[in-house]
Amino acid sequence: MPANTADDSPRWWAMSAVYGRSLQAKQRLEESGLEAFVPMRYVLRTAGGRKVRELLPAVNNLLFVRATADAVRAAKASMPWLHYLVRREAGRGVPIIVPDRQMRDFIILASHTEERLDYFAPDELHLEAGARVRVHGGPFDGVEGIFVRVQGARSRRVVVYLEGVMGIAAAVHPDYIEVLSPVPAGTGR
Repeated sequence: MPANTADDSPRWWAMSAVYGRSLQAKQRLEESGLEAFVPMRYVLRTAGGRKVRELLPAVNNLLFVRATADAVRAAKASMPWLHYLVRREAGRGVPIIVPDRQMRDFIILASHTEERLDYFAPDELHLEAGARVRVHGGPFDGVEGIFVRVQGARSRRVVVYLEGVMGIAAAVHPDYIEVLSPVPAGTGR
C-alpha cells in the first residue's frame, strides 16, 4: 500500500469487478456497511423480438468504493474477483484514489440516468483546451468540471474527469455556467 493511503480515513477507491460482477460487488459491499457506486445508464436491447429499456452499468466492471484501506483489503479478501484500478508510478501499480469533491461531482452527473451522458476513456479527452467551470442551477447545480467541445456533440459539455479512470460529460445550458479559470493561452480557440 502506498504511503498516502496509510491514514484511516475513508476514501473513494476506483475498482474493477471482473466478469461483469460490478452490481454483485456493490450489493455485497453495501451489505457489509461500505458505500459503493456503479455508474448506470439506460440501454435499449432486443429480447424476444421486442425492444426492452434496461438500466445497466455504464462501464463494464467499474465501481467505486468509499472505505478505509483496511476495509477495502478485507472486502478484496472475500471477493477475489475485485481488483484495484492502478496507475503506474515508479514502475509500481498504485491504487487510484478519487478525491471526494471529484467523486461527488461525478456521482451527481452519473446519477441522472435520464440525461444524455457520454462516458470517455482517459485517452479520448483533450481537457487542456477547456475552462474550469461551476454549474449554477439545473440538475447539475454545484458541479465543477471542464467546459469543452466533445467530439460528436454540437455544443460544449461539462466534463468531470477522474484521472486515470474515465470522464463523464453532460450538456449544460451556457446560462448556468460560471467560469472559474479561463481557457489556457495558446490552445487555439
